[in-house]
Parts: sequence; structure tokens; C-alpha cells
Amino acid sequence: MNKHQLIKQIKEKELQIKRLDFHKTSSEVCGQLYNALILEKAILKKELENMKKNPIIESVKKVLPKKQKLICDYFKS
Repeated sequence: MNKHQLIKQIKEKELQIKRLDFHKTSSEVCGQLYNALILEKAILKKELENMKKNPIIESVKKVLPKKQKLICDYFKS
């Protein structure tokens, strides 16, 4: 799936969520469908975010050691 298809699907999910927003409390089925749409939209957004990441930079970040912050670092004046 390419970037444009993901963006289109996210917009479709947002439209479906808007339509269902008024009815989500009217029945249990509508509430479940609303929650499922929210979850699907979040998954699509995460896929889009992962597409934008550069795999080479991400692999370098994993190799480099992370500097740990100590609690005293927050209280330095």
C-alpha cells in the first residue's frame, strides 16, 4: 500500500467516525463499530508514520547507546 492510499483510507475512516459519532451511545453495536473504526484509523496512522521513517537511520539509532537520565539531572540549577 502506498502513502496516498493510506491517507485516503484514513480520511474515509474519519468520515465514518464522524457519521457514527452521534449514534455511538444509541446501541451496543454502534458503540462497538465506533471503537473498531477508531482502532483501524490508529493502525493506518501508525503504518503511515512507519512509512515515513528511514530504515537506515532507525537501525543506527538501535546500535548507538542511549544516555540514561538520572533523577538528579532534572534538578540541576
